Amino acid sequence: MFEFELPDLGEGVAEGEVLAWHVAVGDEVVEDQVLAEVETDKAAVDVPSPVDGVVREVHADVGDVVATGEALVTIEEGAESEAAAESGGESAAEAPESGDGATERVFAPPSVRRFAREQGVDITAVEGSGPSGRITEADVEAAADGATADADDGPTSVVSRVGGGTDDSDDGPTSVVSRVTEDGDGESDDGPTSVVSKVSEADGEESAAESAVGRASTEPMAEPRDHTLATPATRRLARELGVDIDAVPTDETRDGEPYVDAAAVRAVAEREGGAVEVTDEAVREVAEGVVADLRATAEEVGTPVEATDADRREPYRGVRRTIGEQMARSRREVPHATHHDRVAVPGLVEARERLQPLAEDRGVHLTYTPLVLKCVAAALDDHPILATQLDTEAEEIVYRSDRAIGVATATDHGLVVPVVGDVDEKGLLELAADVEYLVSRARSRDIAREEMQGGVFTVTNFGAIGGEYADPVINVPETAILGVGALKERPVAEDGEVRAEPTLTLSLAIDHRVIDGADAARFVDTLKSYLADPRRLLLG
Repeated sequence: MFEFELPDLGEGVAEGEVLAWHVAVGDEVVEDQVLAEVETDKAAVDVPSPVDGVVREVHADVGDVVATGEALVTIEEGAESEAAAESGGESAAEAPESGDGATERVFAPPSVRRFAREQGVDITAVEGSGPSGRITEADVEAAADGATADADDGPTSVVSRVGGGTDDSDDGPTSVVSRVTEDGDGESDDGPTSVVSKVSEADGEESAAESAVGRASTEPMAEPRDHTLATPATRRLARELGVDIDAVPTDETRDGEPYVDAAAVRAVAEREGGAVEVTDEAVREVAEGVVADLRATAEEVGTPVEATDADRREPYRGVRRTIGEQMARSRREVPHATHHDRVAVPGLVEARERLQPLAEDRGVHLTYTPLVLKCVAAALDDHPILATQLDTEAEEIVYRSDRAIGVATATDHGLVVPVVGDVDEKGLLELAADVEYLVSRARSRDIAREEMQGGVFTVTNFGAIGGEYADPVINVPETAILGVGALKERPVAEDGEVRAEPTLTLSLAIDHRVIDGADAARFVDTLKSYLADPRRLLLG
């Protein structure tokens, strides 16, 4: 049997969603025959068979997300389809679960099966709460929690309880995140305690955090460890206080590694050198560490949304999720500033009207987009600070020498940005053909990942649906994006007279870490001159 694993579908692609199966169990397949259609973070791709044979099992249903390297389909090499008919040809979702003679059907996607293996849960014993009895991660987690609760002397949950009763636990690792309860004493004989201790109204009770500090104050320094987990703020505090963080006594662990918090570091410093002065800087650093932990926890937990039967839900994944993550990263990391302007473009309109018949004679539909791209490329040559990328790892600004410009394209499956290469070097008709080709492929979900990479600047034409001004989000690591509004007649005042002229509205968003407002204004002024009279492009 040949276990065909989901192959590497491109740089940075870690998983794909199964959109459709083109084969079923029992089907005979040949090498290079398309088995399934899988959507990555940017495009839908066909997955071909690497061998000849008969499909014996498919390991994912339509809608399941499969990780790269995870089994996708089992193929018996060299077999004929008649053999498949004799074997009954069960589907993956209905195949009996192997092991211990289990014959009960198990409905669970591969990711849930993997999670069950990681948690040591027998998935055949889990009752599914999803549609048609499908097993979810929550079902597996509940089964794992139940097994933990039944154990007599095992460690308690990493998420410990905070209640109104007393805390009889004396030692063991502590937890960063606590579950708040309004009743129950949460007593434990020898399990781990919580950093956020149980809150009691009784006087004189010692909190878990105070207990941890007390132990660190009395315990001898530990033998230096090879590795210790701690927040950046805690590490800075240890350096300031002259404490070897790898020698700080701790019972707490995270992911199996020793974990040290600021309280333990301070306790060691106090024991070794007497009272420690609590400075504003130290308090600020500890607070930053706590805030960072809380933010990370919030991002992991997410925000639940209540819905009624009349509401509709759909999965947040694939292209839509990738777009969301990219936009969130851009807004989180980049200080956006937007420069708005307007330009009369009678010359642009005249140029297209003159060239359109010639383009049609050569089978090319000439829109305003390639003309705008040529003007943008020329303006980037005059103001190269706008054609940059910020390399935060190397702490360098990269001035790109090429003029590969992204064209933001609205599609039925989300916003896609195909990149048109060498805009400055291509003729207008070649550029128009390239734009039309890439945009059509993007809308049909047939575009390759590499055709959406390497841009130095992005243009988004929201004016195509009637918009005028916007606040576009930069496509990091680029440092600027231009939004173009609707082309229409607007009043223009000149020499004391007002007349109607075809105009464009412009919205330029910049990364203020790299580009100053003055740079943005100068770039837009130059771009306006090219848009107003595209003949200036002939000057070179």
